[in-house]
Amino acid sequence: MEAQRITVALIDHSAGFEASPERVRLGDLTDFSADVATFLRGDGKDVDTKTLEIAIRKGSLAIETMPLLAAPRLFSDLRALLASELLDSVDAKRREVMERWQRAARQTRQLAYRITAPFLDRPILINSESDYHADDADQWVQVERYIRGEIQDLGGVTKANARVKLPDGRTLNVTAERDVLRDDTVNRLYKVAMLRIKAEYNVLTRDLRNARLVEFVEYAPRVDEDELARLTRRGANAWKDVPDATAWVDELRGGTH
Repeated sequence: MEAQRITVALIDHSAGFEASPERVRLGDLTDFSADVATFLRGDGKDVDTKTLEIAIRKGSLAIETMPLLAAPRLFSDLRALLASELLDSVDAKRREVMERWQRAARQTRQLAYRITAPFLDRPILINSESDYHADDADQWVQVERYIRGEIQDLGGVTKANARVKLPDGRTLNVTAERDVLRDDTVNRLYKVAMLRIKAEYNVLTRDLRNARLVEFVEYAPRVDEDELARLTRRGANAWKDVPDATAWVDELRGGTH
């Protein structure tokens, strides 16, 4: 397949005017561009979105990529999205974006998203009438739990969040209320922390998604050397009159013969 330009458009009249390159709310532009980057990159990082050149087009507000030479999973997913509204076979990151756009479009009829490419017979349209979803939706349940990991990023201009590297090496993005981060006086960046979160949990894959921070929990996994020494002395004093601890325990149990 020859190089393809992918165009992803935000069609938005919810602010009382049509979003366009000439006029758009900054928060909407930031969220949309972040979603587009995630969608193009995917879980398999098909596209290097940091170096990708784009053009901003009208209609209503569209991001058009420069020609992409090789992104087979992206092209395959676009064909799948055009053929069916079922998201089970789509890359996990693209699925998250599609589900987020579908929810937003249902909540606001003045909002829609459109994806076009030369090799697609028609646009992929996400609006209040579409029904992009995954059949495994019932595998996700709401949970509240504690997680531990290294805080690799904390804050955000438009979306407050924490990026947490879990013990198994995976990274979990946790959204947070601005007040929670603002009122926290502890410098947690690049340190291991314990967090109490609410999230969706997949009972089959054990993955977490749409995590939201409830609170940071004080976590200090260190040994108090003085307290350990005190307990050791106390134990030694308690057992000082027992010449053979093993024989003493055996006697209490009724002997071994």
